[in-house]
Amino acid sequence: MKPAIIQRVRFAAILAALSLLFVFAGCTKKEEAPVADVPLHAPASQTDDKGWKAYFQDVINRNSQGVTDRSMAYYLPPPGGAEYEGMYARQLSGVSDTVARGVLPGNLLAFMSPDSTKMADLVVSAFKNPSAGSMKGVIIIFVGKAADNDRVKAAVTPTGAIYRFVEAK
Repeated sequence: MKPAIIQRVRFAAILAALSLLFVFAGCTKKEEAPVADVPLHAPASQTDDKGWKAYFQDVINRNSQGVTDRSMAYYLPPPGGAEYEGMYARQLSGVSDTVARGVLPGNLLAFMSPDSTKMADLVVSAFKNPSAGSMKGVIIIFVGKAADNDRVKAAVTPTGAIYRFVEAK
């Protein structure tokens, strides 16, 4: 198989695994304290990919009020891998296509990366030419640094989406 195809298959497998996490996360009954009572803590290391994915899942679970349909999670791994730029380009293309098509109310789009600035760049680029009101009733979560919040919010707001920012700290 060609390296590009292998990378696409790997990327699809990662997205499928994240999707399954969403499905199974709602299927278990826990006898613990409510999730909202436990503080969120981002992994200390930018290279802790597994920790960042678990953190992202936790953030989505805590901020999915109002979601009545699907959740679409967009995650960029820690920067520096051999395929990082290619993965960024594919995600940018996918998100741009989703924004161009529009998303139905009740859906959730969530964005996060250990590299908050790079993910903010992706969101801003993907939402460059949105149709006004095209995502009314859609929930968009951006998990990142406070310094990136304003520009992501400015890019997303014209769509009419419900914007939620969670500071990764």
